[in-house]
Amino acid sequence: MPDSPDFPPPSLRVLLIDDGAHRIALIRDELTRLGCEVLGVVELATLIHDCVQRLKPDVVIVDSESPTRDTVEMLATVSETLPRPVVMFSEDGSGETMRRALKAGVSAYVVDGLRAERLAPVLQVAIARFEQDLALRQELGRAQAQLAGRKSVERAKGILMSELGLDEDAAYKRLRRLAMDRGEPLAAVADRVIDAHSLLRPG
Repeated sequence: MPDSPDFPPPSLRVLLIDDGAHRIALIRDELTRLGCEVLGVVELATLIHDCVQRLKPDVVIVDSESPTRDTVEMLATVSETLPRPVVMFSEDGSGETMRRALKAGVSAYVVDGLRAERLAPVLQVAIARFEQDLALRQELGRAQAQLAGRKSVERAKGILMSELGLDEDAAYKRLRRLAMDRGEPLAAVADRVIDAHSLLRPG
């Protein structure tokens, strides 16, 4: 996220979570001054996921005295299913609490630092960190998918070599030809071969 006086952009949509610190009005007023759209205030932790799903905020801000277990658990669920930047202002500076919050997907955890002039830069850092973490997770996911695909191809080649008496090169060419004929990825065809073999030769 570029360092710009125009940040946060006026179109930034923010959902506020009131977790007991009673500073929501200050946050809401500053967001309004910055030109952001405040979508609402959630006061019950059990409603966090549903509200994020329905309102689709760009950023979630949690104002907490000390984050409750329910709030942390719901933020973890949001991080898994509806990931977006989460800023948590808290009065609890313990290392364990901070680690739990960050593990649950909080992008920025700010202790005793809720001043109006700090809100914009904190949002900027949280969004930048979220985007970086998301890119890393996506890259890891692609790498894991590629590795799984290679393992499937190797296993399918072994099946063809064993069942059809092919050498490794011929087995690979057979898989590649099947993939081309069906217009499917090589790994998908390999999975079909493995599934068919499992049905025909259980155990």
